[in-house]
Amino acid sequence: MIFKALSNESRRQILEWLKHPEQHFDPQIYLPKDADFKGGICVGSIQTKTGLTQSVVSSYLSMMLQAGLLESRRYGQWTYYRRNEQLLREFTEYMRNEL
Repeated sequence: MIFKALSNESRRQILEWLKHPEQHFDPQIYLPKDADFKGGICVGSIQTKTGLTQSVVSSYLSMMLQAGLLESRRYGQWTYYRRNEQLLREFTEYMRNEL
């Protein structure tokens, strides 16, 4: 499922932006200050940056979440996403050593 998720340029771009969210997104004002979800970006911010419809972005994020590439957390009415760095490291290591 990881390969399928990475086969789309927009999904790869979202992952790239989420690598350094502070460089690509405005501060997340609705993310509680005491939230333990550093680097989390709300769906609306991702949707605005991509220029795609909310439903398309939601389906992309859902696919990447199911593939394990992202983690999500809900705070109030907002859902935030960030990269799953552990899985990305393991996948990179697998690619380097096995393929």
